[in-house]
Amino acid sequence: MTTIKLHNTRTRKKEVFAPLDPENVRMYVCGPTVYDRAHLGNARPVVVFDVLYRLLRHVYGPEHVTYVRNFTDVDDKINARAAESGRAIGEITAETTQWFLDDMAELGALEPDHMPRATQYIPQMVAMIEDLIAKGHAYEAEGHVLFAVDSWREGYGKLSGRTVDDMIAGARVEVAPYKRNPMDFVLWKASDEGQPGWDSPWGRGRPGWHIECSAMAEKLLWEDVEAKLSPEAREHPHTFDIHGGGNDLMFPHHENEIAQSCCAHPEGEFARYWLHNEMLQVEGKKMSKSLGNFFTVRDLLDQGIPGEVIRFVFLSTHYRKPMDWTAEKSREARVKLAHWRALLDEVGPISTSRDAVDESVVINLAEDLNTKPAIDNVASLAKRLEASLKAERQRADGDVNYPRPAEGRFELALKLKSTAELLGLLTDDIGLWAKDSEKKYAPVLSQFTERVATERMAAMVSKDFSELDRLKAELVEAGVEVRMSKEGVDLIPGPDFDPVKLEALK
Repeated sequence: MTTIKLHNTRTRKKEVFAPLDPENVRMYVCGPTVYDRAHLGNARPVVVFDVLYRLLRHVYGPEHVTYVRNFTDVDDKINARAAESGRAIGEITAETTQWFLDDMAELGALEPDHMPRATQYIPQMVAMIEDLIAKGHAYEAEGHVLFAVDSWREGYGKLSGRTVDDMIAGARVEVAPYKRNPMDFVLWKASDEGQPGWDSPWGRGRPGWHIECSAMAEKLLWEDVEAKLSPEAREHPHTFDIHGGGNDLMFPHHENEIAQSCCAHPEGEFARYWLHNEMLQVEGKKMSKSLGNFFTVRDLLDQGIPGEVIRFVFLSTHYRKPMDWTAEKSREARVKLAHWRALLDEVGPISTSRDAVDESVVINLAEDLNTKPAIDNVASLAKRLEASLKAERQRADGDVNYPRPAEGRFELALKLKSTAELLGLLTDDIGLWAKDSEKKYAPVLSQFTERVATERMAAMVSKDFSELDRLKAELVEAGVEVRMSKEGVDLIPGPDFDPVKLEALK
C-alpha cells in the first residue's frame, strides 16, 4: 500500500499517515459561513482537501473513507445580511449554500460524504456545553456560556504555538466584563428578539462559532461510526484522523475546537493530523475589495474562465505555500488543458481505470500533496500520447520510414485520463468548456482550412510555395497545428493556441 506523508501542523513536521482504522479513514474540513458567494480564497481549501480526499479514496478505497465538511448557517454575519436585505435567514442560507455547492462543482470538487449544517446539531452542541460546565471548563455569565481557558492552560495554544500569556498580551478580542479571562471564548450567546435562537438551560440563545465543529465531528466521526471501527481504533475514543482548513482558521477557531473537544472528552485527542493551506494572492497582492482585486468564484466563471482552469492554477502551487492568481497563469492553464483534451478527443471515448493511474503521480501526491510535480507528470503523459498520435498519422500518410509509435494510443490515453482524474482534471463533468471553445472557433478554423487547401493546390501547380508557407507560418504563430495529407488539410489548436492571434489573421 502507498505510504502517505502529511505535514502535521500540530507537530510541525511531516509524518507518515497511519489511520486509526484503514477500513474507516475519517476526515473533517471546516466549511463556509453561508451568507454570500464564495470568494477565490474560500475555494482553495476546497480544492486542496478534494485532492486529499481523492488520494485517500485511491489508496484505501472509496468505501473506506468518510469526509465531513460543514456549513455554518447560524452566524452574526448571516443575521446582519438578513437585516440589511429584509430577507428571511433560512432563505439566505438555503440560497448561498446552493451557490457554494454549484460553484465548487464547477471546480471539479467531489461532494463530501456528509455536509452537516450547524442548525441541525443544536442539541449536540447544548449537550457538549453542559458537559463542559459540569467538568469545570465553562461557566455561565449574563446569558452567555464561556469556555474557561485557564482551566486548560497546559493544552491551549499548542496547535498555533502560542502561550496563553502571549495571547492575552496581544489579544484583539472582545473584553466583556463578564469574562474571567480576556481569552475566554463564547460557547453560547443570548438571542434578542428577531435573532435566531433555541431554548437551552441558559435561556433562549444560539451557539458560538467554534462549538459547532466540535459537536458535529464528535457525532459524525465518532458516535455514528464507533460500532463499525476496528478494536484498535476504539482504543482511541473520540478521535478521528484528519482535520483541515485554511491557516487563517488555526487560531482561534481550530485552537478552540481542540480545547472544547479535549476537555469534553479527555480520553481522546480529537484529531491526530492537522493540515492547513496557505492563503491566496491576486497578481502578487493580498486579495482585497479596496484594491479592486477581490473575486468570487462566480465572478471568474462568468468572465468565461472555466472551473477546471481555476483548479489547475490552484494545484500548480503547493498547498502550504501562498498561491498567486494571475491572468497569465489562467491563460497558460487554459491552453494546456485544451490541448490535453484535444489529444484525448482524437483517440475517442475513454473509461478511466484505477489500475491505469500513473504511479509517479500517486507518489508525488502521497508526499504531502505535492501537486506541482504531479501535474508535470500528467504533462509528460500528454507528450507521450501526442508523440504516439503523430507517429500514427505520419505512417498513415505513407511515411513508412517514420518510427512506429513506441506506445499505443489507447493505453496512453487511458493512462492520461485516469491519472489526471486523480487530480480532478480532465473529468467529463467539467469538460464542456473545451467543447464550447471548439465550437466557438470552428468557423474561423474552417475558413483557414479552405484557404490553406486552396493555396496548396495553387502551389502544386505553380511550384511557388511562398504564399502557402507564409500562411502556414502565421497559423503556427497563432498556435495552430497545420496537418496536410493525401486526404486533405486539418487545422488543430495546439498547446500554444492563441485565439486572439487567430482572429487577427482574418
